[in-house]
Amino acid sequence: MSFVEIGDARLNYRFDGPDNAPVVVLSNSLGTNLAMWDPQANVLCEKFRVLRYDTRGHGLSTVTPGPYTIEQLGRDVLALLDALKIDSAYFCGLSMSGMIGIWLGANAANRVKGLALCNTAAKIWTADGWNARIKEVKERGMAAIATTVVLRWFSENFVKKSPEVVEAMRQMLLQAPPEGYAGCCAAIRDTDQSGDLGRIKTSTLVIAGALDPVIPLADTKLVADRISGASYLELQAAHLSNIEAAPQFTEALLKLLSETEAK
Repeated sequence: MSFVEIGDARLNYRFDGPDNAPVVVLSNSLGTNLAMWDPQANVLCEKFRVLRYDTRGHGLSTVTPGPYTIEQLGRDVLALLDALKIDSAYFCGLSMSGMIGIWLGANAANRVKGLALCNTAAKIWTADGWNARIKEVKERGMAAIATTVVLRWFSENFVKKSPEVVEAMRQMLLQAPPEGYAGCCAAIRDTDQSGDLGRIKTSTLVIAGALDPVIPLADTKLVADRISGASYLELQAAHLSNIEAAPQFTEALLKLLSETEAK
């Protein structure tokens, strides 16, 4: 475990891979922590310097008072890069952290060498839905939502085939700090990045889950369509496509990194 102080928060982060290799930042989704990226980190670290961190309010990072904003979470990434003396890096985010990636691409292009925006959208769900989720978590804790949420992360076939993986992710969600989870729910609730997509000029890969009940395919396609030159990949997976379709996800991410490095 390593920590860095960034203003009002302390972020937990982890490095894997060769010291002098290009840096790839992997940012966790709502309710998870940096371990969600184990399938990718174990492969990417052969050629790249993999930087994972726990988003504010998650994992071992500080739970500051909410609500948070996507801009705030994006600035956390920049502060992390500054603290670690990294001028620019690739960024891969899924769902909530895909929104962080959109913010970075639109507002800090000089720090982002390439983007992977996965199972995400410019606007996710409804304010009423998020408000109900926030209320439930604050009043009843993570156990009130854990099973229902995790069953939306994976397809029915994957749940039957890999129950141990699903249970491990449910335990991860159960361990998420309720206040931090609620703060990030508010960040997603208050965000609509439809106007930001056209400002992204960096090399971008957009990944969607054909079986994702959280993010409609049309919403993910909109992200790809509005980013000039973005490539689009649809995987046979639900929301956490990096876990359910790990080999295909990792292969696509490696292709983006390798092709961008070769330019």
